[in-house]
Amino acid sequence: MTGEFSHLGDRLVHQGHVWHVAVGTFRAPDGREFERDIVRSPGAVAAVPLQFDAEGNASVVLVRQYRPPYDRDVIEIPAGMRDVEGEPVADTIARELVEEAGLRAGRLEPLVEFYPSAGMTDSVLHLYLATDLTPAPRELHGPEEEAMDVLHVPLGAAIDMVLRGEIHDAKTIIGLLLVERRLRLGDAAGP
Repeated sequence: MTGEFSHLGDRLVHQGHVWHVAVGTFRAPDGREFERDIVRSPGAVAAVPLQFDAEGNASVVLVRQYRPPYDRDVIEIPAGMRDVEGEPVADTIARELVEEAGLRAGRLEPLVEFYPSAGMTDSVLHLYLATDLTPAPRELHGPEEEAMDVLHVPLGAAIDMVLRGEIHDAKTIIGLLLVERRLRLGDAAGP
């Protein structure tokens, strides 16, 4: 049935720095026209930076940063907008890892692409696993990143934080659970 819906066009309501808001007009299968508010987005990237100690214990690198929409600090995996036109997805996440966490990934492996909020935006988030990490100078942008904390957390403790409701960010929850499952099933590169 969804193949019978058609998008007739957008009317721009607000043009922002990265996103814009449009009112989209659509036609339903029965011929009725209807409108929906849509945040148009270039999409985003995120990565679960995974490290192993000498004994083979897995840990992840998270960031704690202030998020204005919630007016609070949020614990997340490193992530960023695809705001450099024409930049390949893998290059964007490599750049974001350096900027936010001060890490270069020797290996970036796609985990999943998902729709972070299908009812309001056309954004697609590309989620990666980052391994073979080496330190790099951070390149902070803006007051939120300047005040950001970088956290090194054992993977099991990070999963416990999700289960206790201490991590609320969807991309982080998805990424941590996918990586934990891969390790449990023996599908991720170990030490």
